[in-house]
Amino acid sequence: MHEAVKAGGRRPTLNKDTRLCISLAGRPSNIGTRFHNYLYDLLGLDFIYKAFTTTDIAAAVGGVRALGIRGCSVSMPFKQDVIDLVDEVEQSAKSIDAVNTIVNDDGHLIASNTDYIAVQRLIAEHGLQPSQSVLLRGSGGMASAVAAAFRDNGFQQGTVIARNSETGRALADRLGYSYAAEVGSRVADVIVNVTPVGMAGGPEESDVAFDENTIGAAHTVFDVVALPSETPLIRAARAAGIPVITGAEVIALQAAEQFERYTGVRPSAEQVAAASAVSRA
Repeated sequence: MHEAVKAGGRRPTLNKDTRLCISLAGRPSNIGTRFHNYLYDLLGLDFIYKAFTTTDIAAAVGGVRALGIRGCSVSMPFKQDVIDLVDEVEQSAKSIDAVNTIVNDDGHLIASNTDYIAVQRLIAEHGLQPSQSVLLRGSGGMASAVAAAFRDNGFQQGTVIARNSETGRALADRLGYSYAAEVGSRVADVIVNVTPVGMAGGPEESDVAFDENTIGAAHTVFDVVALPSETPLIRAARAAGIPVITGAEVIALQAAEQFERYTGVRPSAEQVAAASAVSRA
């Protein structure tokens, strides 16, 4: 896929052969657009990336197929809707019944979930062990991806914390984990926040997702919130000397995986870090 690479960087001038990649989201952002286009330019790839929303997801995915759009990032609320619209669903998406990436191979649409793949890689890179217990706060789509990645990596001792008892119990039951409405006095080796607590611009941006005792008892603190990368939870964990995994790592790794699937080129860690900084600017 990467035969159209211009030596020395700077992508070729827009032309009839330029490959298009897109995103489909209920509320599009500039993050993916900036990330991918920065790397296309840096690596001299004849691609362009554009964010879209739609009121007709079936027609939009049909357009991906019919127009030869090479790649499509899928965000809420379309992650499940697209499953019946593609030709092949990889295990990463089957495990959580949610898609965030579609690759178009000559009209054959292949769906996967690079969030799930990224979390699995981070588990390995940070040396987390299946014998460790996991306390995960959240029960939405991303929580499902994160929890399933832990479960599928052999983590059997898990607890899902969620105020929504219906979605929380459903996620816990599906994975064979326990459920609780509140953290309370619970502790675990790995604590994971997959809620908007600590997210910039949100109503709880100054809040810490776990209390001091739970943080202090953990071996690793993982916050999936990416903006800011240094959330109140991550700052509290660093202050306590606890190793951390940040949401910025998840975003960068999943985007690099997606980028490679679209272009056939794997950007270096340094290139991904630079693109991630640009995407969050």
